[in-house]
Amino acid sequence: MDDNGQGAGSSARSKRKDARRNQQTLLDAAAEVFVTSGVEAPVRDIAAKAGVGVGTIYRHFPTRADLVIAVYRHQVDACAEAGPALLSTSPTPHAALGRWVDLFVGFLVTKHGLAAAMQGDSAGFETLHTYFLDRLLPVCTQLLDAAAASGEIRSDLDAYPLMRGIGNLCVGADSDPRYDARRLAALLVAGLRQPH
Repeated sequence: MDDNGQGAGSSARSKRKDARRNQQTLLDAAAEVFVTSGVEAPVRDIAAKAGVGVGTIYRHFPTRADLVIAVYRHQVDACAEAGPALLSTSPTPHAALGRWVDLFVGFLVTKHGLAAAMQGDSAGFETLHTYFLDRLLPVCTQLLDAAAASGEIRSDLDAYPLMRGIGNLCVGADSDPRYDARRLAALLVAGLRQPH
């Protein structure tokens, strides 16, 4: 037993939980810095935002590509986990789909420089793309199926072309302040409604 009267296993679990939470904080901070400054932002800016030392970042992510990949996977996971949560808390499945698509657009528009950071590592990029599809296609399918089952949208919709179309709407959105990819994606989702 440790000094708190807890077993060593409980203490180890608590440390693992703290380490995971600290890593989440670091990845959230890196994502915010990447959005404002791109993936080439100085590591010291990320460390300052996360409230950690630069060495902590390098200990977890020895290269910039490691950090970019971890941020990307972290954001994919957050988007995937949001789908079921939105479905259970939104007034309707169509509303949940709209909110999820908004999160998805935010993810797509803010993944600045991923392709550049992965340049020369086509196998790594392909692995990330597969991870993206494996995690997000089932979530989008679940949202579409729920909205179709409720009679809100057509039942002949497939997640892959919808996600691909939304992705195409997001191309270049980060470099043109007059273009609002979120608004266009919202119009697309509104257009999925079943005609009455």
